[in-house]
Amino acid sequence: MEEKDLDFDNRIPLEDLKNAVDRIKNELRKVIVGQDQFVELLIVALLADGHALIEGVPGIAKTITAKLFAKVLKTNFSRIQFTPDLMPSDVLGTSILNMKESEFEFKPGPIFSNIVLIDEINRAPAKTQAALFETMEERQATIDGKTYKFEAPFMVLATQNPIDQEGTYALPEAQLDRFIFKIKVDYPSLENEIKIIESHHKRQGKLPQTLIEPILDAKSLEDYKAKTQAIVVEEKIIKYIAEIVSKTRNHPHLYLGGSPRASIAILNTAKAFAAINGRDFVIPEDVKKGLNPVLNHRIILTPEREMEGMTTEQVVEMIVQSVEVPR
Repeated sequence: MEEKDLDFDNRIPLEDLKNAVDRIKNELRKVIVGQDQFVELLIVALLADGHALIEGVPGIAKTITAKLFAKVLKTNFSRIQFTPDLMPSDVLGTSILNMKESEFEFKPGPIFSNIVLIDEINRAPAKTQAALFETMEERQATIDGKTYKFEAPFMVLATQNPIDQEGTYALPEAQLDRFIFKIKVDYPSLENEIKIIESHHKRQGKLPQTLIEPILDAKSLEDYKAKTQAIVVEEKIIKYIAEIVSKTRNHPHLYLGGSPRASIAILNTAKAFAAINGRDFVIPEDVKKGLNPVLNHRIILTPEREMEGMTTEQVVEMIVQSVEVPR
């Protein structure tokens, strides 16, 4: 290893970014108990300029965590409840005839915001889900032949319930690929459940939103995103990411592997993990942290392995063990 690799003086000033992330985590801990990894993944997705799909059974604070996460940012927030009768115009907006001016006037829908929470995204039909493709990928919406750009930042947080599949429409692979992360949220431990009940009791009816103070404004966030993109990534780390994703495409347990978009998502999240830890260079551990949330909705098990109860996380672990870690 060259001597310059041992120099840990940051070339990119990251102290403010790290402090802001710590303050966000502490602010959310006032209400959210035992979901530190969930919160960290939301912060990483935000810095990596991605969207997050949040999966878990009802009642485990998916929606409230997303709402409070939006509250710590001094930005606009909107929430859309997806239902089977929801139309694309209910999301994007519609043109209405202005009687005074005798011309059509565009009324933007709830997607025109900064942080957009979509509850139960798999409840809406494919036509409405398809309305999100352009907004998520290109940060714009085209209505009646006119394109409307979104203000930065723009992030979609979508929730879905993995158990109750009655009346739902599975998200197509192309749409799943637009989410940088699929975050699986599980039941709390007994110890955390006791803390959750105690916390609710002590609030005595106060709304959780009233306890959270905004931490980060849009201008600072854009500055932190730029610093995150500038994080140093050595060629051996890039090769490490490519080898892992490449192995998902010819693994005997997988029917579908990760795309180059998955490789880029792992790179961007690795940079964000490095940044929130106050480092201006990526290490293999940063790559490993993002593998499961980036890949678990992009790779598909073969039917045989799925019937055996194998999980995508187990296959990712097998692949990681088979790829040499760069030194």
